[in-house]
Amino acid sequence: MDYKSNSESRLSSFLADPSKALWRLAIPIMFGLGIHTLYNVIDMIFIGQLGGNAIAGVAFNMPIFFLMLGLTMGLGSGVTASIARFIGDEDKKSADNSAEHALAIAGCIAIIFTIAGIYYGEKILIILGAEGEILVLAWEYLSVIVLGLPFMVFSGFFRSILAGEGDMKFPMMVAGLGTLLNIILDPIFIFKLESYGNIGFGMGVKGAAMATVFSQLIVFIIFIYMLFIKDHAYITFNLKDFIPSKIILWDIIKVGLPASMSMIIMALGQGVFNKILIYYSTQTVAAYQVAGRLDMLIFLPIFAIAGSLTTLVGMFYGARQIGALNHIVRYGISSAFLITLVSSSFVYLFAEAFSSWFTQDQEIISVSVGFLRMLCLVYPLVAIAITSGRVMQGLGRGLPVLLITIVRVLGVSAPLGLYFSFVLEKPVEWNWYAMMIAAFISFSVAIFWLQIELTKINRGQKQIL
Repeated sequence: MDYKSNSESRLSSFLADPSKALWRLAIPIMFGLGIHTLYNVIDMIFIGQLGGNAIAGVAFNMPIFFLMLGLTMGLGSGVTASIARFIGDEDKKSADNSAEHALAIAGCIAIIFTIAGIYYGEKILIILGAEGEILVLAWEYLSVIVLGLPFMVFSGFFRSILAGEGDMKFPMMVAGLGTLLNIILDPIFIFKLESYGNIGFGMGVKGAAMATVFSQLIVFIIFIYMLFIKDHAYITFNLKDFIPSKIILWDIIKVGLPASMSMIIMALGQGVFNKILIYYSTQTVAAYQVAGRLDMLIFLPIFAIAGSLTTLVGMFYGARQIGALNHIVRYGISSAFLITLVSSSFVYLFAEAFSSWFTQDQEIISVSVGFLRMLCLVYPLVAIAITSGRVMQGLGRGLPVLLITIVRVLGVSAPLGLYFSFVLEKPVEWNWYAMMIAAFISFSVAIFWLQIELTKINRGQKQIL
């Protein structure tokens, strides 16, 4: 297949109908994220059957996991934006070189995190606040999951490369296959399954990690086979003749590093809130984890739209199609707002029923419901902030996302949470107030900053004309 002409036809078809192009890209992402969200929900249901300590043990791993994902997804967004702009500018050689740099970056991240997890993982969990039985369970999970981190990192960058050329369908199919495999393997590794002839391994939280590692290995193998053996991409890899380029590396880093740092800050923020919430009770930490799995349902379509916007904005900006750029920004952000308004209303109404999927512990359910019903009030604004940030990434502006995250997490939510809990000694609900205030401020800054960037671009276009 002539993938070059195929990719060119993608760009032309995207320009012909930008609104249709958004959903053409977003729907596969949404299905992929939906399957992954389903896995997170089912995984937590399985782990929840092991008790509140098991949920909390896994929860203490989330900042570490989020840190790794932050670097992968953040730098991956830089890769996506870089490749999209090069393709829009009809510079395939630079697009290929950008993809090759992505794999080099992936290798560095994989090595660092695997070594750090093996040798310092338990110490990190202690620093994050895990102790006693929760520490034991948290380390059981981490000691296994760290072995699968290289597969997750490389697969994440493969998805970013394909997203840059506008191929969302294949990564969705591969991710869906891995997720379904994970769901099947979870009960086999976690429980003994006495009713089914003791076919299970009964490994508890360690089993949940084993299921994840095995499924991610399969995903990695599929990507390697299709991209390097079957040549399933417009992008081509010539690693033997790979020559590092400061220009290409900077094109990735100027967007990807701020995005990664912003996600690292969010990971640190989650770690801070875990330490705050453990002050109240183990059940409170577990409730925070349960609520986090549920708000994924709300943001599932938003992340899909946001990912599509990065690709389309990058291509349209690279091709200097400013009219199409303006249209897709307005259409994408307004769609994200309206969809989140509907989904957050639904979660608000049925928060208690959703929380009861994971546990029958009434304290966990009560705290989880309180969190969801408060945060649902500001989630539509968060959707605007997220999509605005991804638009700026598509434009090659990485700094705004970082600064907005710093203000939201380090400037507002974490300090207010610490102040409310340890100085004023307020109930746990006051931590939700801190998050709501931070969400409103980040929305205001994001939409204002985006307007400034778009004004600059449109003025520059008028001067050219």
